Amino acid sequence: MRARLPSSRPSGPFALALLLTAAACSSGASPWVEFRVSFPDSVHDGPITGRVFVMVSRNAQPEPRFQAGGYPFSTPFFGIDVSALPAGQPVLVGDDALGYPVERVADLPPGDYAVQAVVNVYTEFHRSDGHMIWAHMDQWEGQHFNRSPGNLYSDVAQVHVEPGRTTRVDLVASHRIAPVEVPPDTKWVQRVKIQSEKLSEFWGHPFYIGATVLLPAGYDEHPDVKYPVVYLQGHFSLQPPFGFTPDSTPVPDQQRAALASLNRETGYELYRSWTRPDFPRMIVVTFQHPTPYFDDSYAMNSANNGPYGDALLQELVPYLESHFRMIPQPYARVLTGGSTGGWESIALMVHHPTFFAGTWTLYPDPVDFRHYGMVNVYEDSSAFTIPGTEWQQPDRFVMRAADGQTLLSIRDFSRMEAVLGSHGRSGEQLEAWESVYGPVGEDGYPKPVWDKLTGVVDHDVAGYMRDNGYDLRAYLAAHWDSVGADLVDKIHVDVGDMDNFYLDLAVYDLQAFLDSTTAPKANATFRYGRPEKGHGWQHTTTADLLREMADHITRHAPTGADMRTWKYR
Repeated sequence: MRARLPSSRPSGPFALALLLTAAACSSGASPWVEFRVSFPDSVHDGPITGRVFVMVSRNAQPEPRFQAGGYPFSTPFFGIDVSALPAGQPVLVGDDALGYPVERVADLPPGDYAVQAVVNVYTEFHRSDGHMIWAHMDQWEGQHFNRSPGNLYSDVAQVHVEPGRTTRVDLVASHRIAPVEVPPDTKWVQRVKIQSEKLSEFWGHPFYIGATVLLPAGYDEHPDVKYPVVYLQGHFSLQPPFGFTPDSTPVPDQQRAALASLNRETGYELYRSWTRPDFPRMIVVTFQHPTPYFDDSYAMNSANNGPYGDALLQELVPYLESHFRMIPQPYARVLTGGSTGGWESIALMVHHPTFFAGTWTLYPDPVDFRHYGMVNVYEDSSAFTIPGTEWQQPDRFVMRAADGQTLLSIRDFSRMEAVLGSHGRSGEQLEAWESVYGPVGEDGYPKPVWDKLTGVVDHDVAGYMRDNGYDLRAYLAAHWDSVGADLVDKIHVDVGDMDNFYLDLAVYDLQAFLDSTTAPKANATFRYGRPEKGHGWQHTTTADLLREMADHITRHAPTGADMRTWKYR
């Protein structure tokens, strides 16, 4: 999961005003405000196909574009597709635009607002599967539309909205977001970016994958030593793995307490362990593999994203093993990662059981689609509501606080994604899963497992997801006879008992299956944070997790493997 937390949220009088005016405004009255968005030819050469947004906030700082589109709370924003929009020609973002959490522009209550426009620019792709689609080409920022290089945005305008008078606001997206500045390499951290032939062929466009590599203490001083590798999975980031830093700048007490509650240390504390004489010497690698649908491909081949799994294991890993002194053997490759990276780490282990030596999976995205969050996609007819009575059908939720307080319904989360992009192009979580797990629709875009505005579940899509190996518990149950022997003692999972996205529920399902195995016995380990441990919990510090991995590599190394040279002091 990727939680995009905006800097502010509607509360107090604003929230009350939304409730008091919604009924009156949605009765068919004319909108009190209309937004006209355009861009000059000085910031973009040629017409734009993409999506235009208008963000509306009570506060001008931070900029409204950074306040909208996150969860669990978002300021109002509205979105509309544009096709071949020429420079200088305004597009109306009015009552036809989808909005969230305010559904229509006409539903905005009276008052004073800071407003801003953003233009998310799409690229035309002619894929090898015969489909032509438009989607946002990641610019090495990780599919963040409000800060993606090449996207456009306007100045912040102040607007007064009052009943009975229509206010027309012209917003000119005259600013172009600058390219990403890649951090410089250091003696500890090196970065790699290569063009993938496999992905470029699939997409009909140059595609790149990369990695950030954390080197062990003494790497330069021991030029003849080869090292085991920890493949750390997670969301797109150019920062050092695990937040590693030699910078000893004090951490605020509140941040330190939050880390301690999750059993995690600061990046500087990891650095101190990393450089101790008795610490195991390993290399840590994070992959960079953004797609046109998300900041991460989930490290799998898929009908919508293309052969990302092959690109990573057949192109990137060999490149890394030839450019860094890595032990190029399965016993010396281990996996870890949390949330999205948790799912990836266990998926790579399950689908490539002889390529890796083990996974230390942390709070993974759903590993059993009977608990796709709170939805059973195989049986539930609605993702939004629980079957109830004639009078009551309670909402399902996708997010809660660690004390159980519900924060975000699936209905609202789905609508937010619908506003962020049509045809599965929101760049957000639900549609990221569909781009990986689901089939291609007739229009060339991912076919949704449920309708984002009605919640109706498509059981055919759910069956496709299961039958093609993305439901990991179901895959293991169907293939244990053939893959089980290669997975013994290789699966280790940590999750909090109150995971904020209900991810513990599917982990319980996975454990029930692996505990039931007998031929062979899985010997998998599961550790649950209790009580009230939310998303991000792990059973021990990162340094101790790395020690566990090193011990596992030592115990399971083949006879004759060099287990001495990489353990220097």
